[in-house]
Amino acid sequence: MCWVALDRAIAMADRLDAQARVETWKETQSQIREAILTRGWSHRANAFTQSFDSDDLDAPNLMLPLVGFLPAGDRRVLATIDATEERLTDGRGLVYRYRSHDGLDGNEGTFLLCTFWLAQALAQAGQPARARTVFERAIAFVNDVGLLAEEVDPMNGELLGNFPQAFSHIGLVNAAWAISESELRPTPPD
Repeated sequence: MCWVALDRAIAMADRLDAQARVETWKETQSQIREAILTRGWSHRANAFTQSFDSDDLDAPNLMLPLVGFLPAGDRRVLATIDATEERLTDGRGLVYRYRSHDGLDGNEGTFLLCTFWLAQALAQAGQPARARTVFERAIAFVNDVGLLAEEVDPMNGELLGNFPQAFSHIGLVNAAWAISESELRPTPPD
């Protein structure tokens, strides 16, 4: 997100009356990008990871294409999407934020926002059918008036965390839009 903040600041430099800072911001942004690409990628995990020089997965890495850090079709993004779907989901295919030990007691549920990020990343990667499947898994957890919680208990499907959760709803809207856009794109010829 530091890279994203600088990217957006550079784009808004004229509005911020900050043109004199753009070169410094670009240099810092480039250093952050290089660090992420070299130390945030794990060959062993075949994915971008939770922290530098780690092999632990972290669902926020699904945001790399969503914020424009890398294109959705980049092999590392595709590998991160696959690794997340394979190793960071529960039996229903809902996404955990991470599975590594964090020093806190207890276990978290799966996060609906993270599941919507997966759907959105798949859609942006040109895989709308796969994205729709993930999306439909997540929307199955709306309550009787169409609201979503923050998390879902992986054992019994109970809703957990903040309720209603605005982030879950934002994820739903963004994923639905990305899937719709992806489905409207012409299919490339074989």
